[in-house]
This record gives sequence, structure tokens and C-alpha cells, in this order.
Amino acid sequence: MTIEETGIIMDILTTAYPRFYSGPDAPDKVKTLTLWAEMFARDEVALVAAAVKALIESDRKGFPPHIGAVKAKLRLISGGDEMTKAEAWGIVAKALRNSTYGSKEEFEKFPPVIKRIVGSPSQLREWGAMDSETVHSVVASNFQRSYKTIAQREREIAKLPPDVKALVGKIADGKKMDALPEKKPELPPPEERAVPAPREKLMAAINPRTGRSREEVLAMLKGGAGP
Repeated sequence: MTIEETGIIMDILTTAYPRFYSGPDAPDKVKTLTLWAEMFARDEVALVAAAVKALIESDRKGFPPHIGAVKAKLRLISGGDEMTKAEAWGIVAKALRNSTYGSKEEFEKFPPVIKRIVGSPSQLREWGAMDSETVHSVVASNFQRSYKTIAQREREIAKLPPDVKALVGKIADGKKMDALPEKKPELPPPEERAVPAPREKLMAAINPRTGRSREEVLAMLKGGAGP
């Protein structure tokens, strides 16, 4: 909404709650208008008006709705029904039928949240190769648990103002960019690397009848002592 469109919303609230917006304790009109315009900058005025009117209609306390309540009602009006964890797994289960040769194609059909949980076409193909009982019990349970967690997080992020939401996105991208490359194990210098002992020498060194200590066995294997 623009400042002018936000003024329409303020007119609705002022008309419905005249006592709240007048008198010495009334909120500052300019600051209130500016804040509402900022918080609903990416929302359509018609939808915000519908959300405000719905809250006014169900109000029993005589107080105007706050920004958080309007945002929640707005998401309810414009967001539609959220996919349940069972419905999300149903999409994956259907894709598993074609995962042997069509894992990549099926993976690309997934909504972003399901892609995040499955991870890759190869994972989908791996699930498809498992026995049905394990897939529809263990895998399904783990998937639905992950979906519930991620869906809840995305709901919370959706409640954030646009500028804060953008900051969250930048932080997430930064973590990906700053990820350290996988460190390869360092090998010791050639002169310090152990040389495999001949089989006869190895068997003699570890023979329990000799009663040799650990240090003596290591010395024999390094060539420091005779058989």
C-alpha cells in the first residue's frame, strides 16, 4: 500500500473506533500512518481492508486491531490452505513410483519446501529402491517430521517485515557462501609413512606366545628388531 492507500485503512479504523483515535491519549496520526504504510508496503489495499473489516466484525472488546492481527488475518485470506505433512508425503510417495528412471524429472516437480527435505534426485532414487515397508514407515516418519519443522519456520519468516525478511535471506546466503571447502586429510612425509611388513614378519610379531610388549611388536614391524 502507498501512503494514500494506507489513509483509506486509517479512515476505516477511525470510523469504527472514534474514541481510540481522538482525545489527548490518541496515537500520533502521522506516525501511525507511516508505520502502517511501511508494514503493509507490499500488500494490496483491498486485501488489507478486507482483513481489517473482518477483525472489526468479530471484535468483542472494543479495541482496534493491531498490525499483527491484521497480518495474520491477511495471510488467512490470501494464503489459501497450507499443505499438511501427510499431503506433502503423498506427493513424494507418488513420485517414488517413477523414481528409478525419472528421479530428476519428478524432483523438479516438487514445491521448494519438499525439494529442501528430499535434497536431490539421487536421494529420491535411493528411497525408491528401498523396500516399501521401510519407506512408508521410517522414511515417511522422518520426512513428515522435517516438513513440520520447516513449514513452521517458513510461517514465522512470513510474519516478518519485508526488510527483516530480506536480511534473513542475506544471512542464509552468506552462510552458504562462507562454507569452508572440505578439508582433505594430510599425509605424513614419505620417510615417516609406514611400510607394510612381510606376512611372515607380521605373523611372528603378533604371535601371542612370544609375550612381546606393544612397543616390541611395533619395533619389529618397523624393522627395528629381528624376528
